[in-house]
Amino acid sequence: MALRGPLLLCAATLGCALVADARAGVAFEPLAELAVPEANQGVGVDERYFYAVDNTNLAKYDKATGKLVKTWHAPSDGRVVHLDSAMLMGGKLYAAHSNYPGWPMTSSLEIFDADTLEHVGTHSFGVRWGSLTWVDWRDGHWWMTFANYDQKIGPGGTPYGGKANTVVMQMTEAFEPVQSWTLPQAVLDRFEDMSNSGGSWGPDGFLYLSGHDPAEVYKMRVPEAAPVLELVEIVPLNIRGQGIAWDRSRPGTIYGIIRASALERATGRGNRVTVARIVESR
Repeated sequence: MALRGPLLLCAATLGCALVADARAGVAFEPLAELAVPEANQGVGVDERYFYAVDNTNLAKYDKATGKLVKTWHAPSDGRVVHLDSAMLMGGKLYAAHSNYPGWPMTSSLEIFDADTLEHVGTHSFGVRWGSLTWVDWRDGHWWMTFANYDQKIGPGGTPYGGKANTVVMQMTEAFEPVQSWTLPQAVLDRFEDMSNSGGSWGPDGFLYLSGHDPAEVYKMRVPEAAPVLELVEIVPLNIRGQGIAWDRSRPGTIYGIIRASALERATGRGNRVTVARIVESR
């Protein structure tokens, strides 16, 4: 992997004065940035590979060499329309899926064999909570976000669900709801008219969330009481929103993506996967 210099913005610029717990400061050290055309929505990672996610495509890359290993493309029947974040567990890739920007909002979890990228299963959530954007597994439970948006793309130009209705859910292995939380206003404000795009439980026991565009992640704590997740810290990270994934084979290493802007594409620079390492800042 070719190393790149830090592309982090200063904490003052990002408004990190919103830190809720001054004792819990962390920072990320950039390790690598790789050109990956499929890195349009999110990324998953296991011991040997990382997996870039596009709306209807998956691409498997060797972590050691950065070389493309295998791809999967959705069939033309239109059943898979908007894959998002990915999570690897037990030899399977679990990808969040929705019909964004279709209406009414529907969601499912699509399951792939991590070795072959063959589609091997699905779990439908139907029309319930919003657009599924990420999934993770922790302590015997599924964790996921059903996003809603202030984007005015709903019926008649109305908000697409309203971002305040975004919900983070804990579910049993059989996808039965256990608990759910909303997001604090300080985090919702960072999303502008978008929502929570990525999430992954960190090695420090905190849940890290990402938005649609900002180059930062939100270190969150499940509260002892009340239905709103607690914001611990806003941490700059070399991403451009979208899906994130902690590398559990290398504790402290996190993967993200940078979706190329129109200007970058015009100058020949495409989507990238980024790799960083968490370090204690105090």
